[in-house]
Amino acid sequence: MQGLLKSIVTISTLAATTIAPVLLGNSMASANPGAQDLRAKGTDASYIGVGLAAGVTSDGQGNDQNIGGNITTRVTTSKLPVSLRGDILFNDDNTAIIPSVSFDLGVAKNTNVFASVGYSFVEDDGDNTPIGNQDAWVLGVGAESQIAKDVLVYGNTKVGLNAYENSSGESVSVQVGAGYRF
Repeated sequence: MQGLLKSIVTISTLAATTIAPVLLGNSMASANPGAQDLRAKGTDASYIGVGLAAGVTSDGQGNDQNIGGNITTRVTTSKLPVSLRGDILFNDDNTAIIPSVSFDLGVAKNTNVFASVGYSFVEDDGDNTPIGNQDAWVLGVGAESQIAKDVLVYGNTKVGLNAYENSSGESVSVQVGAGYRF
């Protein structure tokens, strides 16, 4: 039963973080009558952002879920639907640095959804971060939407594979924030 509850929470969180920025982007686009032709373009913005990070799983060893912050960046070109991304997930105890590559799909004017693969480098193995307590491969999905000239909002969910010491469990972390286009 507990496994089923975790799965439901994970899927619900994943859906919410992916859909929220898309809905924000769609409401902005629908306010502009000429936006219909540009809905599929998405955004090619490179940006840096800050926000919240929440680890929603525990390692099964008594270490609770935790909340911290994130610093995220996206570097892209307008030619390819691929971006280089970097995330720093942190809390009071530890930090994880996650370089990744993503495939980006424009779904509305100035709005993308993306899937990413990367690797989490945990500063102090054994101490929890929002994405686990040891180095691990990380898969992610998310969305980003440019809501003003140089301002974006983003949300994503990351799954760390075998991300806990002394446990084969996966970690799930949810990030939301706002970014500045550069």
